[in-house]
Amino acid sequence: MWLVFAILSSSFAALTSILAKVGIEGVDSNLATAIRTAVVLIMAWGMVFLTSAQNGIGQISQKAGHF
Repeated sequence: MWLVFAILSSSFAALTSILAKVGIEGVDSNLATAIRTAVVLIMAWGMVFLTSAQNGIGQISQKAGHF
């Protein structure tokens, strides 16, 4: 089963990269990277709140937080 997830993950990563290059054509590469990073950050925090994992933030050690 993990093989299916790995193939799907790599396929979606490739598709994201291709669509990003086509969709942001003519935009400075630094700006395009910042936009993609912001979208990923928003989606990641969305998953944190969707799965109610935000309660684990307080359990992160100081060492891990600094790292």
